[in-house]
Amino acid sequence: MNAEKGRGRIDVTAWIGGYPFRDVPHPEPEILVRVLEREGFAGAWVGHLPGAFHRDPVPSNRTLYAALAPYRDVLHPAPMVRPDWPGWEEMLRTAVNEGAPAVRAYPTLWGLGAGHGAMAELAYACGEAGIALHLTVRFEDLRQRHALDSAGDLTAAHVRHLARLPGAQPRLVVAGASRDLIEEIHWGLTPVEQARVWYDWHWVWGPPEDHFAHLVRTVGPDRLAWSSWWPLRLTQQAQVLVDLLDTDPSGAPEFSHGGNISVVSG
Repeated sequence: MNAEKGRGRIDVTAWIGGYPFRDVPHPEPEILVRVLEREGFAGAWVGHLPGAFHRDPVPSNRTLYAALAPYRDVLHPAPMVRPDWPGWEEMLRTAVNEGAPAVRAYPTLWGLGAGHGAMAELAYACGEAGIALHLTVRFEDLRQRHALDSAGDLTAAHVRHLARLPGAQPRLVVAGASRDLIEEIHWGLTPVEQARVWYDWHWVWGPPEDHFAHLVRTVGPDRLAWSSWWPLRLTQQAQVLVDLLDTDPSGAPEFSHGGNISVVSG
């Protein structure tokens, strides 16, 4: 891979720490720094993977801040904020004080259905704080999940409800969505609402189905955000899909930033 091609891009979906249901290679932050350099990323929004399955996010967030402290020029904390948990406002204030570009929420793991009022409160608070709200569709394909991993996937209804909140204008990043889910979300929103949502494309199919190329043409490259999905998936996936786009040299995609969100723009 040509690292120069991706100069300045930010990985919006990465984690450190172990995964409860299978072994993952090298989940340490120092390894992630080397992976990002190898793959041409300037930095990453990093969550704490095991904490996604804990009831109380606070200890996990503390672990995340401490682990990333020596690498803050590259690894940017994206801690969890659970809005149905006591003291969630303090979790958000701490994230802002720690310079987090985004906070993560896992509504399906926490039993929060689409339209839950606590998620709306969090979206409003993120909009006021000027940080993104990061939502993960899934960690594993349904066919690969452990029997104890029983939470369902994030739904289009979850995302559309947050994007439609009047006056909130939260920036939403949806990680791990397929083409079908991206289209179900995107085409169910108004143009103003669509502009609030970005999608990483790590779970989107390339050739021969060419779902990624289809999304670039229809949803638009400015809605698509770079990700590595370290340590759960092959980090090269996102770059390969861009390399396989069927474009002539004059129409080849370029790389840029959309605010604090790293996107591929045509």
